Amino acid sequence: MTGNALSYQPLAGDRHRHGDSVHEHPHAGPHVHQPEHPHDHGHDHHHGDHGHSHGLVDESIKRSREGLKAVGLSLVVLAITALAQTAIFIASGSVALLADLIHNFGDAGTAIPLGAAFLLRSARAERIAGLFVVAAIFISACVAGVEAISRLIHPQTPTHLIALAGAGLIGFGGNWIAAVIRTRAGNRLDSPALIADGNHARADSYVSLAVIASAVVVAIGVPVADPLIGLAITAVILKITWDSWRTVRGHDHHH
Repeated sequence: MTGNALSYQPLAGDRHRHGDSVHEHPHAGPHVHQPEHPHDHGHDHHHGDHGHSHGLVDESIKRSREGLKAVGLSLVVLAITALAQTAIFIASGSVALLADLIHNFGDAGTAIPLGAAFLLRSARAERIAGLFVVAAIFISACVAGVEAISRLIHPQTPTHLIALAGAGLIGFGGNWIAAVIRTRAGNRLDSPALIADGNHARADSYVSLAVIASAVVVAIGVPVADPLIGLAITAVILKITWDSWRTVRGHDHHH
C-alpha cells in the first residue's frame, strides 16, 4: 500500500478529489479550492449582464427619440382635443365638459416630466415621471368623484346636449388615440412610465365617454343617472390608478 502511494507522482497542476473538496498541488502555481467560491463564475456573469445599458449609446439616443416622438405626437392630439372641447364649453357652459377639459389639460401636462426623462435619457427620471403620471390619474379620479357627488347634492341639468355629446365624442377619440400611441411606444421601449401615461389617457377617454352618456340620459329624461355614471367612472379610474402604480413600482423592483 505504501509502495502504491509513493509510486503516484502528480503532474504540475494535477487536481484530484479528497472527499468533497477538489485539491490542487502547491507546485502548480496559485490555486483555488473551488468549494469556497462556488458562485464566482455566476457573480462575474451577473455583472456582465448590465453592460448593455452603458455601452450602446446609439441605442439610448434612438430610444430617447422614439420616446420623445410618442410623447410629442400624443401631446399634439390632446392639444387639438382640448381646444375643440374648449370651444364647445364656451358655447354650452356644461360643468361636465369643464371636468373633462381639466382632465385633458392635466393629461397633456404629464408629457412635460415624461418628455424631460426621455430627453435626459435617464431611467431614474423616467421612474419619477411614472410616479407623476400615477398621481395625475389619481387626481383625475378625485376630480371626477367630487364632481359626481356635487351633482348628486346639487342636481344640475346640462343644456346644449348635442354639443355636449359631440365634445364627449371628441374627448373620447383624442384620448383613445393618445393612449394607443403611448401604450404601443411604452411596450416597444419597455417604459413603464409611458405605459402608465397610456393608461392615463385611456382613463380620461372613459371620462369623455361619461360626458356622452350624461347627454344621453338627460335627453331621455333621467338626469339623476348623470352623477351615478360619474361615480362609476371614478371607480374605473381608481382601478386604472392602482394598475398603473403596480406597473411603475413593479418595473422598479426588476431593476
